[in-house]
Amino acid sequence: MRRLIGLALCLGLALPVAAPLAAAEANIPILVPITGFLSLEGTSQRNGALLALRNAPAGVAVVHEVSDTGVAPEVAVNALERALSRGKVTAVVASMLGTQMLAMLPVALEQKVPLVTVSGTAAITERGNPYVFRFFPGDAVVKAAHVRYATEELRARRLAVIYQTTAYGQSGRQHIAENARRLGLEIVFEEGLETQVRDMSPVLGKARAANPQALLLHLHAPSTALVVRQAAAMGFGAPIVAGSAMHQPPTAALLEPAELKGVCAETNASPVSGGNLALERFLEQYRREFNSEPDGFALGQYDGTMMVLEAVARGARGPAEVTRALQSGSHRGLAMTYKSDGRGNMAHSAQIVCYDGRTRIPRVVKRYDDIAPPSN
Repeated sequence: MRRLIGLALCLGLALPVAAPLAAAEANIPILVPITGFLSLEGTSQRNGALLALRNAPAGVAVVHEVSDTGVAPEVAVNALERALSRGKVTAVVASMLGTQMLAMLPVALEQKVPLVTVSGTAAITERGNPYVFRFFPGDAVVKAAHVRYATEELRARRLAVIYQTTAYGQSGRQHIAENARRLGLEIVFEEGLETQVRDMSPVLGKARAANPQALLLHLHAPSTALVVRQAAAMGFGAPIVAGSAMHQPPTAALLEPAELKGVCAETNASPVSGGNLALERFLEQYRREFNSEPDGFALGQYDGTMMVLEAVARGARGPAEVTRALQSGSHRGLAMTYKSDGRGNMAHSAQIVCYDGRTRIPRVVKRYDDIAPPSN
């Protein structure tokens, strides 16, 4: 061998040199609503995705762009088509707004690109589309926890329900009603609200007149805050169990701690409530990077984006291989362990958090694991 090397050097021949491994590239556009009535939730989703990209595994080079989808379905579709036209896309962080997700699904199916989202709208994983992956427990999961907490822990048998008239609100209302029926509960009042409604006293007055034992909310963040504030002002009486918008620190920040007393909410996780060292590290970095408090939407999108990045780090190249990794693999995230149920539902646990009236940081009071959606 020494003679061969010496001969090669004498003859000026080049010796083969092991080339450094090229970094795997992940192109992950972030298409989320950061203006409009879903701006609080959408900003959290964006931040969670960005934090995951900044924490990409060694050897993965990340390319991304952020587009504001507002609240119109056509804006989201245009943003998706524009992102796909600009180069090979690995996966897309897709809007959490149900109507936008439903509009984006045909494009994802045609282009065979995975959409990673934290939308709770049940219908997005009921269309048989193999390219949608939900990293927030869907309404079939969280509404089961929502209703079970009201009856099992609060001993409520008579429920009032106020929901949003959006696709998200309609989906939640349907699953609340189905769970109430299975448990033999009575819905004594229900009403849908447009997102622009600001005076909640009429609907709260009608709900209170129905004499419920618990008030269940399934509303976006601004409407949730308004209902909780006005219910506190009028002394509504019955306990409130709200949807996931209530657990968000920006929603709680709109209210005084005393107005939150006794209010509970369903969610996937509450990072500000702590719980383990990994969550504490996430919380510290999030606060440093964004000068704000994270919520379950941020954490769910962080976990989902990290699952994509880790699939790339393990050798998945392109959207087809990433899709297969998401369909068949599992991921131990910060909020829970994720695994597809065959329809793209990756998250199967939910928590209930409650406020004590002294602070805006809720306490985790109940966890529901491995909730199986009812079979149709």
